[in-house]
Amino acid sequence: MMRSRLLRLFVLVVFALAPVLAFSGPSQASVTPAVGPSNLAVGIAATHSGHGYWIATAAGNVYPFGDARSYGSLSGVRLNAPVVGIAATVDGGGYWLVAKDGGVFSFGDAHFYGSTGNIKLNAPVVGMAPTGDGDGYWLAAADGGVFSFGDAAFSGSHGADPPASRIVGISAFPDDSHYWLLTASGEMDVFGFSSGSWPAGWADISPTPPNAPFVAVANWGTRSDFGGIWMVGADGGVFTLGGAGFYGSTGATHLNAPVVGIAVAPGQDGYWLVAADGGVFAFGDAPFAGSAA
Repeated sequence: MMRSRLLRLFVLVVFALAPVLAFSGPSQASVTPAVGPSNLAVGIAATHSGHGYWIATAAGNVYPFGDARSYGSLSGVRLNAPVVGIAATVDGGGYWLVAKDGGVFSFGDAHFYGSTGNIKLNAPVVGMAPTGDGDGYWLAAADGGVFSFGDAAFSGSHGADPPASRIVGISAFPDDSHYWLLTASGEMDVFGFSSGSWPAGWADISPTPPNAPFVAVANWGTRSDFGGIWMVGADGGVFTLGGAGFYGSTGATHLNAPVVGIAVAPGQDGYWLVAADGGVFAFGDAPFAGSAA
């Protein structure tokens, strides 16, 4: 695959000295999720209203909280590879699950545009990002390979030149051609942008080693505004870039399980973190609607 003009960015680390969680103790959803050692949580996706979210597990279970509706899951389905991520549609009327082998499973109004489930990959898939209109998506592999489907344009990858640190997530600008890959060490690789179109100053951020490996990335923006990017480490430390606001983290909190995902509230003034045990931590205006812990 052809590699695009690449801008290498390093994240600005912002730590919370006294993080405040949006709940005072463990809460249980109205259902009893079976999150455990053999079925760990792998990701979280927010509803369109921001009053709920879905938690996905490696076995393909999907647990809705708040105003999130259940559109189905892979519960009881024999999978060729574990699920590694979840992404919601633009209107929140459905979601996709993506597996480690690149298999894609669509529910509700999420459409299937293709997968790598029947392709031998050089490295496992680690995440997916839908396009702004939801008519396509990208899959990212740990070696930096990018696979585009539907109206998602291929703008380059690391497939022929893997980064020193494995890719852990992908996030996309709300169109069909720009996306970011995040490495475990905090390097952000940008595809689809030219140096003249990238926001001034974003490429001049000094590297700061994280306390724990990065695990996920999320962003917000419009077609006329680059917005900002949030990154999260396994310890729940939250890192921001551009116009993304910092609203707290679990970087200074002892966790029972590592953080595995982040979802941004629709108003961009808050976010949720989810840990592998199903625990949910809400910050800013992102409401806590329950956890699978």
